[in-house]
Amino acid sequence: MQIITNKKVWLSSPHMGGKEQDYIKEAFDSNWIAPLGPNVDGFEKDLEQYLSKGVCAAALVSGTASLHLGLRLLGVKQGDEVLCQSFTFAASANPITYLGAIPIFIDSESKTWNICPNQLEIAIKDRIAKGKKPKAIVAVHLYGMPYNVEKINKISLLYGIPVLEDSAEALGSTHYGEKCGTFGDMAILSFNGNKIITTSGGGALVTNSKEIKDKAIFLATQAKDNAPHYQHSEIGYNYRMSNIIAGIGRGQMQVLDSHVQKRRNNYNFYLEQLKEFKDISFQKETNGSYSNRWLTCIQTSSYKLREEIRITLANENIESRPLWKPMHCQPVFEKNISYVNGVSENLFDKGLCLPSGSNLAIEDLKRITSIIKTILQ
Repeated sequence: MQIITNKKVWLSSPHMGGKEQDYIKEAFDSNWIAPLGPNVDGFEKDLEQYLSKGVCAAALVSGTASLHLGLRLLGVKQGDEVLCQSFTFAASANPITYLGAIPIFIDSESKTWNICPNQLEIAIKDRIAKGKKPKAIVAVHLYGMPYNVEKINKISLLYGIPVLEDSAEALGSTHYGEKCGTFGDMAILSFNGNKIITTSGGGALVTNSKEIKDKAIFLATQAKDNAPHYQHSEIGYNYRMSNIIAGIGRGQMQVLDSHVQKRRNNYNFYLEQLKEFKDISFQKETNGSYSNRWLTCIQTSSYKLREEIRITLANENIESRPLWKPMHCQPVFEKNISYVNGVSENLFDKGLCLPSGSNLAIEDLKRITSIIKTILQ
């Protein structure tokens, strides 16, 4: 049996800033433990000020819950079709099925790795021709890289199909100076334990409408009618973020920009150390895009090389992970309609996420790149 003695290096571990416990203590001292309170209101205001553009944010229990509510508020119902980026985590697609709707998967473009405008328009025309105009588009800023905002929004306006912007991995990323999370008809954020900032679990729904925010909060608190007794005219959910969790978020917001810079520094270190090797390439920013570099991702020349790097790192107690397996290749969605061009399957086959946490030490980065260099040489 192999005994591993090297220090564990995680792919993306939580990184506290120091002020989180001040907000948590305040919640305990004031007995605001329930899913409401000053930290929830404060966290939402922090997010709204950071994103700017007059947006409203509703703090919820997860990014998945935010997607679920966003789709419902866009009017998605049983039997509707929703166009969804295929190259993403399952949480981008699963909420579509919660509503009894049908995910239709769209492949990626090679530049951003995100939803391909050409395939998207092909899919829309084909679904309309078949009498099934899609109800919404779920577009994802994968690994913090903004999708092709101008083209996707143009298609959205042309065909009258709203965009639900999945910015779970892209808080702190921008496109021509504007924050990701502000480009769609609605957007979602995630504060899961591995994200750029974390509340251990949590998410937010972002909208330009105070009315929609209020409706989201209503649905997220079991859709209780305004009555002295418990009365319900709609189905609701238990999706509201707690005051304790929101306190962690308030502390994390104070270090968000610092975390982004540290993750970008990780990317720059990997790029500088490995740029001479022709068998790997990096996910690069396109014109106007600024990525938070949530995860540094490489594409290798072959599946064999990808696996050699991954397994060698694992044997050294270093976590890395293949890029997302496309949804149209997942067993649970294998019967769903998809519009593909081969880009996402190729990325999955040859791509790898390297350790990218904002708390990585320089010694960790040197150790990782030394191992990769040995393989490539």
